[in-house]
Amino acid sequence: MYQREDNPPMDGRRPWRWAATALASAALAACAGNDSLPTNDLPKGFTELGSTLYPATSPGPGTTAASQDLLTAGLGKTGLGAAAAPAYADPANPTAAELRRNALYSNYRGILDPSAGGGYGTLYGPNVTATGQVTTGEGLIPGREYLAVLDDGSGRKQTMVAVQVPDSFDRSQPCIVLGPSSGSRGVYGAMGTAGEWGLKKGCAVALTDAGKGVGLHNLSDDTVNRLDGTRATRTAAGSLSFFSARLTDAARAAYNAAFPSRIAIKHAHSQQNPEKDWGNDTLAAARYALYVLNARYGTTLDPVPFTPGNTLVIGGSASNGGAAVLRAAEQDGSGLIDGVVASEPVTEMPTRQGYAIRVDGVPVANAGRTLAEYTTFGNIYQPCAALAADAALAEPSVFNYMGLVSMGARAEARCTALAAKGLLSGATTAERAASALDKLRGYGWTRDNDRMHNAHYGLGNGPILSAMYTMAYGRFGADANLCGASFAAVSATGDVVPATAGALAQSFATANGTANGTPATVVYNDSVGGAKAWQFAVSPSTRTADLGLDNALCQHALVTGTDPVTGQALTDASVPTRAQSDAVRAGIAEVLHSARLGGKPAIIVAGRSDALVPVNHNARAYTALNRTLDGAATRLRYIEVLNAQHFDAFLPLSGFDARFVPLHPYFNQAMDAMYAHLRSGASLPASQVVRTMPRGGLPGAAPAITAAQVPPFVVSPAPANAIEVGDGLIRIPN
Repeated sequence: MYQREDNPPMDGRRPWRWAATALASAALAACAGNDSLPTNDLPKGFTELGSTLYPATSPGPGTTAASQDLLTAGLGKTGLGAAAAPAYADPANPTAAELRRNALYSNYRGILDPSAGGGYGTLYGPNVTATGQVTTGEGLIPGREYLAVLDDGSGRKQTMVAVQVPDSFDRSQPCIVLGPSSGSRGVYGAMGTAGEWGLKKGCAVALTDAGKGVGLHNLSDDTVNRLDGTRATRTAAGSLSFFSARLTDAARAAYNAAFPSRIAIKHAHSQQNPEKDWGNDTLAAARYALYVLNARYGTTLDPVPFTPGNTLVIGGSASNGGAAVLRAAEQDGSGLIDGVVASEPVTEMPTRQGYAIRVDGVPVANAGRTLAEYTTFGNIYQPCAALAADAALAEPSVFNYMGLVSMGARAEARCTALAAKGLLSGATTAERAASALDKLRGYGWTRDNDRMHNAHYGLGNGPILSAMYTMAYGRFGADANLCGASFAAVSATGDVVPATAGALAQSFATANGTANGTPATVVYNDSVGGAKAWQFAVSPSTRTADLGLDNALCQHALVTGTDPVTGQALTDASVPTRAQSDAVRAGIAEVLHSARLGGKPAIIVAGRSDALVPVNHNARAYTALNRTLDGAATRLRYIEVLNAQHFDAFLPLSGFDARFVPLHPYFNQAMDAMYAHLRSGASLPASQVVRTMPRGGLPGAAPAITAAQVPPFVVSPAPANAIEVGDGLIRIPN
């Protein structure tokens, strides 16, 4: 009646997998009648949008289904590596096919280094096979893509899911890879990580934006993104609107009159706190993927050939996507997921008690804080700390990459303002900058992060995330102007301007779901003299261009419930108010991880130099707490990579090329290790530090990376590289 797989995994929970044959189904049907056969039902909450065959007939910037593929949209390895995205036939009215093509281009390059010297095309890329063989091909993968939207009945959740089934899908060894998007990206946000790995392996890939994505409601002309990325008025889009702000026409008109040209962003303004659902959205994507496979391959005698019991399901993604797969594993009460790989995950620690971190024998203080805590704290001190001697960059400042030649003067003004408020010590800018850097180190960052503060602040990560996440957690609407912040397109001098029709029309492909300037950026409405982009903001309390210090202090107060300057608890009359802070903190409580994996195999990969998602607050802390909670039954492994930071996409920048190595090869290796463990019972690697070698050379002209500079992790590391994880304590070698 049943046949056993050749290489069953000894995973403790499901020691054997079983595959039902068509003969078995026929026999069951004959004995019990067709009424006893299971049915393949569309999972609750899903609406299917259709499917498209992508035969991948030839590489090139095609825009029709016949010229695209699942992985590269027909661009191939060469097209994804090209410096410019393909052009639109009509830039003011791009088609859905063109937007898909360019979204795959920008999302792939947005999280990976697309330069040949950095490893693209040799260590990873479409032309590198699942076994690591470098080919001369373009790496196109034909197959069919199924699109669906998940909603909670309100018409406002609108979580997109894309299930890709490659022609190479092996029905005898079925597998699904779950790829929730990184950051705030749209449905193709994990294409370069989970998508590429899974498709090359012959697995179906279930991508999801997990309730984030590119949803821009331009409040001035009332236009929105449709589910397919194209633009329309909110009325014309109707139920196909991906996101529209919850404002009546009268309220929107009043807001436009007071704050013209503003843009509402889904992740910040959906009033859904989407982060709380990242895990369940990932599980829902898995259920939809099983439905798709059964609808495609099921027969009358065997309508549900694929089940969680005979289909390998691996969750794998980076950053917020890594957070989502860990949350999914924690919340998986039905055995849907077999294992997860999380690269540089945001882990939202539920407690700072019951575990400890030691590095080279030295205790780490202040570990395990939430994203909202350390991001808003860093947003206060990073611009000043970036001026410290220990944070100095040999290459030109990343501030200047942004074309902001006077950024340094504004950072000095931030130092001066912080000292005047009693938040820094020192009489000179150098002393105050050193004091600010000490503040960051004391809050959980490490010396490995020192030279990253410039980059993260200069590229706007602190101001963007501090504004967006406080809005999201507190479920504030687009007209709330929380801490005086809003989003809009701006001029070169930081003044609010209308977003161009072309920028909005192409936003599905160019934006990443945040206020990163394409086209909306963070605006401080309360800046002295009128609203200004955060880079130019003049604080009312200081009357200086200090990068909007008042805004940053307000956002941290929302998270802590106290005034950062006075230390006093917020009140009904304070700015922000106690009620606003209560709303934000309630939202934070909804997104905390449990750190209980119940023995489910998992691998976390993180870079020691990650200053955006510091390891002391995330990967290290989560690994330690999981061991405390799951005990000896845990199968979580932690790989910490030296000379790796959060954004592989930064690596082509001058100086980053010479100092850092890509983290992505270790994500791929971790996925390989997890697959081998689940398929054939191979041992998981022990937790360890991987000692890489930077490329060196002149900033901006580093030599090409070699495989020797990114050595693989091993099953059993040398004692000097072993990470020891015991009840309540994780020991990291220096």
